[in-house]
Amino acid sequence: MLLATDLDGTFLAGDSESRLKLYQLITAHPEIKLAFVTGRGLESVLPLLADPTIPQPDYIICDVGCTVVDGRTQQAIQPLQSDIDQYWPGEHVVEQAVAHIPNLQRQDVPQERRVSFFCAAGAVNAELEVAVAGLDCDLLYSADLYLDILPKGVNKGSTLRALVGHLGLSDEMVLVAGDTLNDLSMYEHDFIGVCVGESELALLENTENRARVLHASAPGCGGILQAIEHFGFLGLAGMEAEQREVLVPGKSELVMVYHRLPYEELIENGELIRRRPTSPNGILPTLLSFFGDGRAGSWIAWSIHDPRHGTFQIHTEVDTDLYPRLLAARVPLSKKDVDIFYKKFSKEAFWPTLHTFWERAVFRDDHWQVFLKVNKQFAERAAAEAAENAVVWIHDYNLWMVPAFLREIRPDLVIAFFHHTYFPSADVFNVLPWRREIIGSLLQCDYIGFHIPRQAENFVDVARGVMPLEVTQKMNCAPRFLTYGCAMGLDEMTTEIQVNERRIGLGAHPVGLDLDRVRAALAKKSVQQRMNELREELSGTRMVLSVGRLDYTKGVIEQLTAYETLLEQHPDLHGKVTLIMVCVPADKEMTIYRKLQVQIEQAVGRINGRFAQVGWSPLQFFFRSLPFEELVAYYSMADVMWITPLRDGLNLVAKEYIATQGMTEGSGVLVLSEFAGAAAELRGPILANPHDPKELVQTCYLALTLKRDEARSRMREAFDVVCYNDIKLWGAEFMAAVEACRSDDAEAQCSDESCVV
Repeated sequence: MLLATDLDGTFLAGDSESRLKLYQLITAHPEIKLAFVTGRGLESVLPLLADPTIPQPDYIICDVGCTVVDGRTQQAIQPLQSDIDQYWPGEHVVEQAVAHIPNLQRQDVPQERRVSFFCAAGAVNAELEVAVAGLDCDLLYSADLYLDILPKGVNKGSTLRALVGHLGLSDEMVLVAGDTLNDLSMYEHDFIGVCVGESELALLENTENRARVLHASAPGCGGILQAIEHFGFLGLAGMEAEQREVLVPGKSELVMVYHRLPYEELIENGELIRRRPTSPNGILPTLLSFFGDGRAGSWIAWSIHDPRHGTFQIHTEVDTDLYPRLLAARVPLSKKDVDIFYKKFSKEAFWPTLHTFWERAVFRDDHWQVFLKVNKQFAERAAAEAAENAVVWIHDYNLWMVPAFLREIRPDLVIAFFHHTYFPSADVFNVLPWRREIIGSLLQCDYIGFHIPRQAENFVDVARGVMPLEVTQKMNCAPRFLTYGCAMGLDEMTTEIQVNERRIGLGAHPVGLDLDRVRAALAKKSVQQRMNELREELSGTRMVLSVGRLDYTKGVIEQLTAYETLLEQHPDLHGKVTLIMVCVPADKEMTIYRKLQVQIEQAVGRINGRFAQVGWSPLQFFFRSLPFEELVAYYSMADVMWITPLRDGLNLVAKEYIATQGMTEGSGVLVLSEFAGAAAELRGPILANPHDPKELVQTCYLALTLKRDEARSRMREAFDVVCYNDIKLWGAEFMAAVEACRSDDAEAQCSDESCVV
């Protein structure tokens, strides 16, 4: 069958349950072809195509029938379009012909092959009719407001009739749906039709005696569903089959959706075992600590499914001692899917683009299809875990498309998203071939959080280029964030936008630390012993510490080059300073880092070869992951912490260093990249531009020679920020913002309902 439907008031209207049911019905039945038949211009329809909750149309008839295109490609359907074009005299010819007629106000909306006005009923007079007839055009007036001048004989119905003939369809297999007099022409070609509930009275009167037209009681999508059932298009079996596909809600009030499990899995002696994370990834313990107070919930993450290791277990415990009420709900993926979804596509297409290295990005549509498949699996698992009206908290760019699939399955949920990775400006993000789909998905969220205001504002600029939006709330960034003090500073940020009558909250929430984790590490005897060992090893030598992953965004080569220059320019530092660099290697499958690894190893060898002396090594390089407790020992002994990524969403390592120094009353100095998100929040670090080799050298030297009183003062200021904005405050503020969005939506819904009454 072909469902040919008007949009506003019809296919985009009705209650959320009816919309969900109709949209799922269309998606589940490929034999249903969908045609949008609308008065909107094509440019105004395109934003709907980026909305993942709305089924993709096979055909689009827009401009009140004057434009007809393929719904997938947006290319004109020929010869139908050329047949219409020959009857159109041209926009300016029409404007001049009616310019003398008063009370016509041109509509400032996208339109082609037609000229549209706002006007009162009195403006449609004989003089106007004569002018339009002289153009050999038609005049269409509807809703006592809208006036369209169209090519002769062209309207929604005539173009739909031509399309049905072009496709070779039977009239018995066409269902037209509308709600205003503007749609009347669709009912004049003997198609089966429905006037949805709350239709314009004039449309109902003009279709009252048509036996093949149903006047439905339910508005919008509900009316279309009534018609499908009334005329028996799918039969009862088809309708019921779709209802069985809706997932049943679970019991978790909070569902955490992150791509990694909160523990590590490995194979030992042919068996799958689990262990606590040993990776320095600061996000995992940060998110886990959110459940440390006994909060119940589910953690959705992927796990490799290998049939050789037995039946796949969906639910597992995380840590019965620390998180007794948290269960992991595992999404089974093949090793190939993981390699493509995460290790290839996410790191080769999205990661470089997000960090403004778009020239390194590799875009493959077959990888995108795997990405979509995996994101859908995450959404289905989250939907199955979540209780009614639960909060689902999704994390980072690997799961960009989860909100789209999740909103379709569970419209009742409150969907929150936190973007841990840097979010770039529109001129960078827009190189992604799938930017419309990605933004369309994110706009299904109720609340979206970023680390700092700059990243939130970048998102608004990108979204504004995808679909119309209204900025409904703003706030000043000071004093919480720097305004003009660093490259990532901003004075004002958007906190709410409205898109298609949906309000979406935005916020800046720099991830905080679990300070107890640092405190517990410092209390361990093994850490204290390691601190004493380092103190002896470094006797008379100042330590510059750099900790990061093997990644071109971390600026490792730039640091090594700057350190080499520092030793060249300041021979007095020879024998008195040592750079300790901890570089966590990437997974073996991530081949994009192999060249970088070779370059780093060559630079390390060159520096030690040039400057090493008996009893002094200028550079110690650890190409491995160190346990968190050992890192804390290094943090406590480092005179200078050198963190200069070329671009970073936040950087928790900087906060870990500050916390350690603050708890040990140290006088260490943090040199921090201006392009790390933490630079917009922290006060006290020495900021550096990592893209300026000269400045990298100067700031590192300044940190090494800074007077102790000033160093302590800077560290106290930074420690105060880190202590106050800890993980508990981050979680509380984020969830409070999500709950505020839920409350605002409820109030808006009540207000709307009272208006209807």
